[in-house]
Amino acid sequence: MKVIKANHKAVYEPIADLVTYRAMPTSAIPMNALDPFIFLNHHGWQEYKAGNAGLPFGPHPHRGFETVTFILEGDLTHKDSGGGGSTIKEGGVQWMTAGSGLVHAEISSEEFKKTGGPLEILQLWVNLPAKHKMVAPKYVGLQKDDIPTASWDNGNVTAQVISGTLNGVKGKVEPLTDIHLANLTFKTGGKFSISIDNDKTVFLYVVKGEVLINGEDTKMHHIVEFTHEGKMIEMKALTDSIVLFGYATPFREPFVSYGPFVMNTQQEIMQAYEDYNQGKFGSSDL
Repeated sequence: MKVIKANHKAVYEPIADLVTYRAMPTSAIPMNALDPFIFLNHHGWQEYKAGNAGLPFGPHPHRGFETVTFILEGDLTHKDSGGGGSTIKEGGVQWMTAGSGLVHAEISSEEFKKTGGPLEILQLWVNLPAKHKMVAPKYVGLQKDDIPTASWDNGNVTAQVISGTLNGVKGKVEPLTDIHLANLTFKTGGKFSISIDNDKTVFLYVVKGEVLINGEDTKMHHIVEFTHEGKMIEMKALTDSIVLFGYATPFREPFVSYGPFVMNTQQEIMQAYEDYNQGKFGSSDL
């Protein structure tokens, strides 16, 4: 069995009127703890009334990492200065490689603002290694039906495989590094197991429900930190549950994060701000 180092509860940290739980980084789990997975915000669940203002994420810049956004309920309209854009609905995923830098906006569709409804969104930041920090930006928007799926345990466990592979099932996104990401949905009693090489970093966050992870009871809004000892991970859902799961080879590089930029040195952070202020990320008129 892979050894669990700690079980960390997300911190409630609303953004304007948006219900938000920050799973990492927190005082208990720093940004470099799960290299290359560096940040996770869990927005919602909440119900928006008709005539709402939508999500508060207007145009803002990024450089040096990737964002992977899971739309569990509601929708999300993406626009960026590189020309990428789409409205992704419930069950879909957005994968944005910020790379050398762009400006993007993440807002609710006009339809959602008009009619309202439930909303729940996860945004994960995945670091880029030094050799890929300045790659050209790229955006991929996947609707629910675009994403490969698999099931186990007589249908009690289903998965959307986003990137890499999960027990032999290949994901839709071709990542720059070996980032394996999937969204697992469990019916009560559903079981799933997987062997992960012990040189990999495992990312596991319980979005909803309650799951036994290698025998340890883990409730929603908790992220599990594993050591590199052992290989096998076993999950058993005590209630209907959703788990965000991934693994990757750690980069083991120093990095610096400040605001919307994640680079390898403080000098590169300063350069990112200078480039953004000089308009080198493209227009903020989104």
